[in-house]
This record gives sequence, C-alpha cells and structure tokens, in this order.
Amino acid sequence: MTAVLLALFLGALIGLSVGALGGGGSILAVPVLVYLLGESPAQATTGSLVVVAVTSVIAALTAARAGNVLLARGAVFGVVAIGGTAVGARAAVHVDEDVLMVSFAALLLLVGATMAWRQRPGRIAPKAPRRRAVDESATGAMSAARLRQAAGVLLTATVVGLLTGFLGVGGGFLVVPALLLVLALPMRYAVGTALVAIAITSTAALALRVGAGIQPDWTIVLALTATSAIGGFVGARLATRIDAKRLTLGFTVLVLSVAVYTAARAIPALF
Repeated sequence: MTAVLLALFLGALIGLSVGALGGGGSILAVPVLVYLLGESPAQATTGSLVVVAVTSVIAALTAARAGNVLLARGAVFGVVAIGGTAVGARAAVHVDEDVLMVSFAALLLLVGATMAWRQRPGRIAPKAPRRRAVDESATGAMSAARLRQAAGVLLTATVVGLLTGFLGVGGGFLVVPALLLVLALPMRYAVGTALVAIAITSTAALALRVGAGIQPDWTIVLALTATSAIGGFVGARLATRIDAKRLTLGFTVLVLSVAVYTAARAIPALF
C-alpha cells in the first residue's frame, strides 16, 4: 500500500515534467521504479514506457489545443525512430541490468552536459539568416540545407529509437534538443511536437518489450501512470505561461540531477 501511495505522488511529479518540458518522464520514472519502488531495471525500463506513452498522449493533446504542436513533424520523427526502437528493444534483453543502469546514467550526463554548454553565459546565439531574392544559387543552397536537415532528422530519430528500445526512455531529452537544433523550432513548439514523437516511440518500444516477456508490477505502474497523466495535463498548460529560457534551464537541471543520482547508485553495483 505504501508503494502505491508513493507511486501516486511521484507520478504527479513525472507528469509535470513531461507536460512542461516535453520530456523527463522516463529519466525520472526509471530511477523511481528501481530505487524507490523496488522494480528491477528490466521491469522499470518497461514500466516507464507505459507512464511516458500515456502521459505524452494527454500532454500532446493539451499542447495541441494551445497551438504548440506541429503534428506532421512530430509524427514523421516518431515513425522514423521505430526502426531503431526495434533494434534497441531486442538488444536490451541480452545486457546485464547493472550495465543497463550505468549506460542510462552515462547518457543523461552526456545530454545534460551538452545542454548546459549551450546555455553558458556569454554564448552568442546564431542570427537568423536574412531573406534574399530567390535565384538559382539560393535555390541550390536551400536544397542542400533541406538535405542536411533531413539527414539530421533521420540520424537523430534513429538514435532516439535505439535508446527508447534499449533503455526504456521516451527520448524527450533528445527529441527536444533535436527539434531545437536540427529543425530550429522555438522552445514551445519543440516541447509540444516532441510529445507526439515520444508517444509513438514509447508505444512501439512497449509493445516490443511486453512481447519479449518483460512484465513490471502493473499495480505500481498503473498508479504511477494515473497521476502522471494528470500531471502531464497540468504541465502542458503551465508550459504556455513560463518563459522558454526558464523551461530550457529547468530541463537541463533535471537531466543533470537525475544523472548524478543514478550514477552514484549504479556504478558501485558493478563492483
């Protein structure tokens, strides 16, 4: 009973993260399920996909009503990622669980450090290109830019899919930066659009993992999911009222904090 009550409380916090930041659900759900609710890493990385998939759908619908979702881009990103998801999910069942958690922590440290570097004081943001008359050279440059953008989306989506299947993450902490950097979307659109991609990749990964026989404690997972869904709705509404820079900073701090905690717990288990 205590575990269920704790799951209800923590689920609300996870949902707020997903709704407001477009990610962070899995990077909270996996450590919560392992270190606070007693699930094995394999069970936790499967259960987190349920939490993230349901919460992402609800948060995406809320963000769409606010006009912050580019549905086609999010759907394309998510569908492209499915191939990587299948490979990652199959690989996960053959990896030691302690290695799985250390890999999870290493990934979070890398992503958090990269985002922190991009927000360092004194960094000059790139200027938007000035509009010019369209000629043949400009058309060629635009085509080359679109090809680079398409290649960036393909590569990033595949990596997100691999990590979603392998580590049970929704991938929001990669999808949001990818949409910001590769597609140059404003933060509020990146968050809303990422939720669409996360819902697709998480659902695909969950189907593959359950099909492989990995079963979490469904009572705890459903309790976590129920309040996470409510938190996702509230978080998506808050995202429209919070400054984009604060959202980005909050996202970075969240990733780094969970990374340090997970590493501190997972690395000693290897020895």
